[in-house]
Amino acid sequence: MSTTLYFEDLVADQSVQSSRITVTETHIVLFAGLTGDFNPLHMDEETARQGLFGRRIAHGMLAHSMSTGLRSSIDDWAILAFMETRRRFAGPVFAGDTLHYVAQVQELRRSHSNPSRGIAKVSLRLLNQNDELVQEGEDVFAVACREGATHE
Repeated sequence: MSTTLYFEDLVADQSVQSSRITVTETHIVLFAGLTGDFNPLHMDEETARQGLFGRRIAHGMLAHSMSTGLRSSIDDWAILAFMETRRRFAGPVFAGDTLHYVAQVQELRRSHSNPSRGIAKVSLRLLNQNDELVQEGEDVFAVACREGATHE
């Protein structure tokens, strides 16, 4: 059983590591069907073999989407909204790769528009099983403040 962490509980520069997931052929095929992205880099082994990576790669947005579902202590935060996300695709992800992220709280500030919440900006590095960087970026969350907390 986890404890809910409110904005006041968060610590700048805190580092967080996620659980892991292995990307499968099924993930790639289902993501293509869901999004309509049947680019040959993802779906055509013969075309992809002649490309930059020598074989098919997973969709960048698939790996990004999967990263948002990986379990970490961020899931214990009293998140009200996932406000923003940004990713740079730094390397390929292949079927069979096992992904996890390392995140760090970059910025914590009170909301200007609503004193009952704070804004947490988190940098994120998505890594494969060899600790090679495949994506990096930022996520921004609105996090509830404790009821009755004083605001400066």
